[in-house]
Amino acid sequence: MQDKLIIKYIKKKNQKGMEILIDQYNALLTSIVRFHLGTLINYEEECVSDALLAIWDNIEGFEKDKNSFKNWICAIAKYKAIDYKRKYLNKIETSSLDEQTYYIDKNLLQIEIQEELNETLDFLSEEDEEIFRRYYLEDESVADIANNKKLAISSVHSKLSRGRSKIRKILLKEGGK
Repeated sequence: MQDKLIIKYIKKKNQKGMEILIDQYNALLTSIVRFHLGTLINYEEECVSDALLAIWDNIEGFEKDKNSFKNWICAIAKYKAIDYKRKYLNKIETSSLDEQTYYIDKNLLQIEIQEELNETLDFLSEEDEEIFRRYYLEDESVADIANNKKLAISSVHSKLSRGRSKIRKILLKEGGK
């Protein structure tokens, strides 16, 4: 019942919805972010805030028939934390800090990110996983992927869309355990 009220208020862009959301789910969102950020505790508060903002901005994307509100916001928090890890690694790679200052941390973070990505993409076929990696991780255009794989552009879009749906379903099932 509380979730319906939160959703209703946020869809109407009423701040009361965010207040209820924070009261009810802040501890859960913080624990998810903390778990996925690992040693990056300095980014925790900012990441939780970004997750809350993403919930506010994307509430129209919530589909009650496909998953629970709780699972949906947990997935947002998880992926925000993964994005923060990536952002942190990019910051390290472009900074002029001494290599030894961040060597262990950087490698550990890269391993954690890679493990989470592999775990998530394991649910896709080899071809779909390759398309996902090329599009989302290597920023390759759909047209280039289609050309290289000898597929229609619409087929690549379909594979990406079906893959996102499949991953979303699997992650929601895991989150509901």
